[in-house]
Amino acid sequence: MISVTRLNGSQLWLNALLIELVEETPDTYITLINGKRMIVLESANEVISSIKAYHHEVGVHQATIKVQQWEEPS
Repeated sequence: MISVTRLNGSQLWLNALLIELVEETPDTYITLINGKRMIVLESANEVISSIKAYHHEVGVHQATIKVQQWEEPS
């Protein structure tokens, strides 16, 4: 889970694996895979950094590398 802040200042925890899109126009919008959208105070770069850190923490990045190596022909 990553922490983000709603416009009213309340903290919200999101499952980083369910985030489909992060855009900054100039407000930062996060779109989940179910289509739900929310506006947060953090910049898009901050949200993306949090997502990357979460992926490394739970090992998603390493699992992806191992699958890619396994699928490549030798």
